[in-house]
Amino acid sequence: MLSDVTTPQDLDDRLRESLAALTMPRHRTDPAQPVAEGAALTGAQLLELFDAQVTSRQLDLAGRWLRSFGEGYHTISSAGHEGNAAVAAALRPTDPALLHYRSGAFYCVRAAQAAEPPTGSMLLTPDNGPDGTPAHPADPAEPNDAPDPAGSAEQVDPVDPADNASTGRKTDDASTDRAADDEHAGPAVDGAPTDPADSADPVDPAVRAIPAAQVVAGQPATSATSVVAGEPDDSADPAAPAGDEGAGGARLAVVRRPVVSAYTEAARDVLRGMVASREEPTAGGRHKVFGRADLTVVPTTSTVASHLPRAVGMGLAVERLRRLDARGVAAHLDVAPWAPDAIVVCSFGDAAINHADATAAFNTAGWYDHTGLRIPVLFVCEDNGLGGSLRSPQGWVATALRAKPGIRYFAADGADLVATYEVAREAAAWVRRHRRPAVLHLSTVRLLGHVGADAESAYRSAEEIAADLAADPLVATARRLVEAGLAGGAELLDRYDEIGWQIRRLAEQVLDEPKLNSPAEVIAPLAPRRPVRVAQAVADAGARAAGPDAGARLEAFGGKPPELSGPLTLAQSVNAALTDALLAYPQLAVFGQDVAAKGGRYGVTRDLRDRFGPARVFDTLLDETSLLGLGLGAGLAGMLPVPEIQSLAYLHSAEAQVRGEAATMGFLSQGALRNPMVVRVAGLAYQEGFGEEVGDDNSVAVLRDVPGLVIAVPARPDDAAAMLRTCLASAAVDGSVCVFLEPVGLYHARDLYADGDGEWSAGYAEPGAWASGHVPVGRARVYGVGSAEDITIVTFGNGVRMALRAASVLADEGIGTRVVDLRWLAPLPVADLIREAAATGRVLVVDETRRSGGVGEGVIAALVDAGYVGAARRVAAVDCFVPLGPAARQVLISEEAITQGARTLLAR
Repeated sequence: MLSDVTTPQDLDDRLRESLAALTMPRHRTDPAQPVAEGAALTGAQLLELFDAQVTSRQLDLAGRWLRSFGEGYHTISSAGHEGNAAVAAALRPTDPALLHYRSGAFYCVRAAQAAEPPTGSMLLTPDNGPDGTPAHPADPAEPNDAPDPAGSAEQVDPVDPADNASTGRKTDDASTDRAADDEHAGPAVDGAPTDPADSADPVDPAVRAIPAAQVVAGQPATSATSVVAGEPDDSADPAAPAGDEGAGGARLAVVRRPVVSAYTEAARDVLRGMVASREEPTAGGRHKVFGRADLTVVPTTSTVASHLPRAVGMGLAVERLRRLDARGVAAHLDVAPWAPDAIVVCSFGDAAINHADATAAFNTAGWYDHTGLRIPVLFVCEDNGLGGSLRSPQGWVATALRAKPGIRYFAADGADLVATYEVAREAAAWVRRHRRPAVLHLSTVRLLGHVGADAESAYRSAEEIAADLAADPLVATARRLVEAGLAGGAELLDRYDEIGWQIRRLAEQVLDEPKLNSPAEVIAPLAPRRPVRVAQAVADAGARAAGPDAGARLEAFGGKPPELSGPLTLAQSVNAALTDALLAYPQLAVFGQDVAAKGGRYGVTRDLRDRFGPARVFDTLLDETSLLGLGLGAGLAGMLPVPEIQSLAYLHSAEAQVRGEAATMGFLSQGALRNPMVVRVAGLAYQEGFGEEVGDDNSVAVLRDVPGLVIAVPARPDDAAAMLRTCLASAAVDGSVCVFLEPVGLYHARDLYADGDGEWSAGYAEPGAWASGHVPVGRARVYGVGSAEDITIVTFGNGVRMALRAASVLADEGIGTRVVDLRWLAPLPVADLIREAAATGRVLVVDETRRSGGVGEGVIAALVDAGYVGAARRVAAVDCFVPLGPAARQVLISEEAITQGARTLLAR
């Protein structure tokens, strides 16, 4: 009897016995014909999809075999989810795909689609019928809703929803047009396989994790066969039957059918990921992912739903680029090579629908659809009824997905490849035609447990495990092939063994491939820095603004450029720099909550929408996760997104989008894919009358430890403009993800020492001076007060203004001070820091963030690591949330605290 924990041996035994129990077909049918009357899938396609399913299954078994002796990693299997092969076949290889970790069969099919089609293959024509004619099913409910390639009034650019409302556009509710469907139920396959105990296994179970035919040296004695119409071929297996009478009496010969080479290469990719091989083409041994840029598969490590907001952002970008392409604009942009009518596909498990990121993504897609904007995303929920050890309540997934407003619902049994292909093709065609979101609810089973040696018996009964084994999608496909007269059970078993032998051979080969063996190798693609190119990009932008684009620039600023407007505040400088950036980068878009119509909570983006229109400056819904997801997708599509987070406090609910999605893209794709982005965040404390609940937050710890992230904190207006230009150039040139943290307390400050002195405002540099005033990433700014020989104060943000005031007081006492404005919290300007610390031998770190986890800890650590032997002291905010009103002064740093800290340090 099978154990109550599904092991690789259990799964292999059960499948082999089920295949062996299938008979030979009485009559052979032509594989070039539909697999059933009225079906879009041909026999040849079904045979190839079965091969993809088998390849995926053998990869799972090989992964467990590798794991058994400590050479395999990340062995979450696709077993039971192999029906997603039909989903891949229903899509185009140019449709961007974000896949969850049970996507082995999908990945194999996508690899085959992208490769040169083998002779006689029909797998690579998902949009055509068996006769080669287009086979997009029409939607009878909405026959006149086809997209206008030139961009009709129905396909508008991203704008404020209020603007859509003002047009009086009526949007239909997709939820009213959904087909009736039964409540979700697990798939079932007729016929119980024989008990594995009835046949002896000649291989020791302790060493056997894949079929016996695979563990012996050499190729199996027989190879799987299928049939094609025509005379017997010289390559036919002499041991095979001479032929059968096919449909219509045609004589059909049995011939050897080679395994699609692209499946083998895809398997090698996956195996390399499992053993952390440096030769793995996507992450290069850094992680096991389903992804490759040349397959248009975006790598993601998401085990739940953090990739869904990005998928929505990609859908929005795809549609925007389609309209730009129709207008002849996209050719001038550095954009992703996606077809104008591409759709985005995003897969996930049933438990993921309960995650906040999934809720945000569905809500955003439906929200935009309701406003009349188009987001062509096909969500694919692969529902095996379990999330880890937790069961999804019966009917919950179907009920929840059906209820998503603005998202069309489709459902299919993932064990039935023919039906899944039909429904997936219909869903993909609907999304492609209407440019609107839909969800495909695919019922599956989970075999081999959740991860590794998952003790399923702790939360599932033996009967439940056996029921899933009986519903094995590979058995269902095999039975369909036999019933259709395309293959016999023995042939399919031979095919299973042949592919298994190839996978085992590949697994043994990749074991010897080199691994990453130095820190430099590991971090190489994390965050490339090319400062010379970045500086050149800034200089080039300045040259264009002063030269050929001077007229457009003058018009954008209403005839009065900012360099002629006198001293500006920090907020005004950021506004001017954004205007120049929108002129310099055609692919740049500014968006966020209230940034368009209102001009931002603090007026920083005022007039930008009027200057550049709603396609480039637009409001988004009130959700930071979705906002960042839109930016991530837009960046991946070749745009340069500049989303705005209204408050640092609001970023924390969405920080996973920065940490797990944005920062990892280059790392997981070896730089082949990138999502450049500059996230503007209004933050830090010192807002009069605000507490942290409404935005007075002084914590940046969650950002500082994100590998590769650039964190800029400008304190002065002139630095703000220059640093923003640097961040934008770094994003455009290196694909950097930058957080541009703008101190709210300094937005409108003009004075430094006394009211009316105007020493905290600054002129805006004319374009010709941008190159000379360039601020490289990781370079500090130093102010000398008095002799500047006695003490060094290291600070940033609001601390710069307070430190300069304190230094003025100290100067009256004969103490000379160097004030170092870090400007960049990541990477820290270590070289500048060490130089200025050594100049005085006394360092006072003024940190407006909290004492625990604050920036000051990093500064002190950098000094220690560099061998600094002088005196050092910290002045930092109290480990407390920022309270409301005057109470905030009790926990934040002050000029008096800085002055006293300097005196104490000097007294040592």
